[in-house]
Amino acid sequence: MSALKIKKGDKVVVLSGKDKGKTGEVTKALPQEGKVIVAGVNVATRHRKPTQANPQGGLERIEAPLHVSKVAIATADGKPTRVRFETQDGKKVRVAVKTGEKIDG
Repeated sequence: MSALKIKKGDKVVVLSGKDKGKTGEVTKALPQEGKVIVAGVNVATRHRKPTQANPQGGLERIEAPLHVSKVAIATADGKPTRVRFETQDGKKVRVAVKTGEKIDG
């Protein structure tokens, strides 16, 4: 997988699946797998038995990775947009396709 156009800290909108329409911040990017982990989205629940490390046990909720094609960068008004790379002042910057605004990252 090549470099991702979405980075850690970006605000994204989920485009498909059970969490379609939800927004959140990317907490981790996994470029080798082409996936991202978004806070509060795609939450998986695990039933854990009590152990010495966790004597209480119970339900453990963790955010599972989402494929990067299922999310898009959110613009200032919260709508999804694609991202393109442009060269500005000799530097490679990310730009929102819909609005043309520079994405700080």
